[in-house]
Amino acid sequence: MANLATVLKSEIARLARKEVRAETSAMRKAVSKYRSDIADLKRTIKDQQRQISALSSKQAKQSKAVKPVKDELGSVRFSAKGLRSHREKLGISAADYASLVGVSPQTIYLWEHEQTRPRKSQVASLVEVRKLGVREAYRRLEDM
Repeated sequence: MANLATVLKSEIARLARKEVRAETSAMRKAVSKYRSDIADLKRTIKDQQRQISALSSKQAKQSKAVKPVKDELGSVRFSAKGLRSHREKLGISAADYASLVGVSPQTIYLWEHEQTRPRKSQVASLVEVRKLGVREAYRRLEDM
């Protein structure tokens, strides 16, 4: 009987190994593919890091080469009170003042009530309008 038990035991072990091999072969293929994908991603990251460092050094060289131009509006400050007083000095409505500046009347209202602040490009327009006198302002409004 010992011989039959040994034969059964070895047959069961053989079948178990066969089943395990069949189950793990698909997993091994997937693991192999994942490893190759990871290696490709690592190569891509390394290439991108090289490109980034090259571009950043190129940009640093360019920024050193280009001297900063002094901003013409650097000394100009925006004041809501100043805007309101200039508009009242000209004697025009917020809508007319807005058309002179090139913005909406709502924008002028928000600026005067200190709810928003103008952008640099809008500050440049405000500076130009601040230089206008009453006659010039009315002449420009008529031309529009």
